[in-house]
Amino acid sequence: MTKKEDLIVVKTTTGVDEALETIVEKRISGFPVIDDDWHLVGVVSDYDLLALDSISGGGQNDIDIFPDVDSSWKAFNRIQRLLNKTHGKVIGDLMTPAPLVVRETTNLEDAARLLLETKYRRLPVVDSNGKLIGLITRGNVVSAALQIKRAIEREQSS
Repeated sequence: MTKKEDLIVVKTTTGVDEALETIVEKRISGFPVIDDDWHLVGVVSDYDLLALDSISGGGQNDIDIFPDVDSSWKAFNRIQRLLNKTHGKVIGDLMTPAPLVVRETTNLEDAARLLLETKYRRLPVVDSNGKLIGLITRGNVVSAALQIKRAIEREQSS
């Protein structure tokens, strides 16, 4: 689990442009959204930020059955147009409110099962008051599994 002090979080008033810059700079795929008292109020992912195109009225009117040779360039241009639409938008406009969470008492196996059986990449960990205390990600689960595997291998070779 990534602990609270190591988390990168945003608030509902954080600008979308700032969030996009942080995603690129920190190489992350999303954030917990908190209030001033660290109560979890939502989550926002890179997908939510990219889906802003449909929220802001942009559509994909030029979809063809067969992609053009320059379809990668078209996709790049669509993303550029999307980024031009983010000015003035805030995280509260596009976050997912009331996300799936786990409690601090949830065991790792149950949290891992949730991550593996759902589309979620991250699960906020909250205390009994709904305050964010950490985040468990698919990467955390893989890391824990690898540590367990190595420990078993060391034990067997001793």
